[in-house]
Amino acid sequence: MLAIGRALMARPDVLLLDEPTLGLAPLMAERIAETIIEINRQGTAILLIEQNAALALELSSTAHVLEVGAVTLHGPSAELATSDDVRRRYLGVADDDAAADAAKAARTAQSAPTLERWAG
Repeated sequence: MLAIGRALMARPDVLLLDEPTLGLAPLMAERIAETIIEINRQGTAILLIEQNAALALELSSTAHVLEVGAVTLHGPSAELATSDDVRRRYLGVADDDAAADAAKAARTAQSAPTLERWAG
């Protein structure tokens, strides 16, 4: 927050933020996101570089996805957020086969023997 405040003292037209939520607890990352929204609402354009794809797509209007330094996808954030490819690769949303595999693994784990001291 201090770095953002210092940058805003110059009253920039564009604010570049590089990984503002890196290493932060989820609650603090949420506060940073709220701050970014407010800065933008007050008229400052923001160029956000963020590894947290879900957060970046939520905060932005347009997104560019980089892989090994090259732009692999770009477009309106809302469209990218609903793209099956983006959801699977960057947002951690599994496809139907992966969901079925996870459900099968959960059923198998439930039928596995449990040590008496851990059973309820």
